[in-house]
Amino acid sequence: MREGTAPLIHRLEYQQPAFWIRKVDLTLDLDPTKTLITSKLQVERNRAVPHAPLRLHGEELNLLRVLIDGASVSFRQEGAELVIEGAPDADFLLEIRNTTCPEKNTALSGLYTSGGSFFTQCEAEGFRRITYFLDRPDVMAVYTVTLRADATKYPVLLSNGNLVDSGSLDNGRHFAVWADPF
Repeated sequence: MREGTAPLIHRLEYQQPAFWIRKVDLTLDLDPTKTLITSKLQVERNRAVPHAPLRLHGEELNLLRVLIDGASVSFRQEGAELVIEGAPDADFLLEIRNTTCPEKNTALSGLYTSGGSFFTQCEAEGFRRITYFLDRPDVMAVYTVTLRADATKYPVLLSNGNLVDSGSLDNGRHFAVWADPF
């Protein structure tokens, strides 16, 4: 569990983010010791905010790859933030690949295991424990989530939204794709 007190944020201190994320395609290859997450984010610069780097929140993640429009991009990590300088002014596709260890996540935030099942808790700031993201309540996006897991151990793959596809994969695994339009 997280210790200490969360920082107090006053409404009058609100500032819009430098970028908006409009669409999220999230793929989770579920494994209790090492879940692979691939997020593809449709990002647009917020023209109402002075030019600034893209700063994404992330906690307890192992970063593997960062691409913009399919090309490697330079970035740095500052504490719990992934910082990308020089992001395009035009809309772009940001792809991030990372891993996390759900069975070691005892914060009950993000992706964790309990009783042999996987669970997520993303409110208020738990999504940053799944992948790097603008994890704040004013960044609203449409989500498509693909879950992949061992079919025997995890026969039910459930996410928000509408089930749009499911089926079998190699090596006794299966998948389910959920589209959440809200």
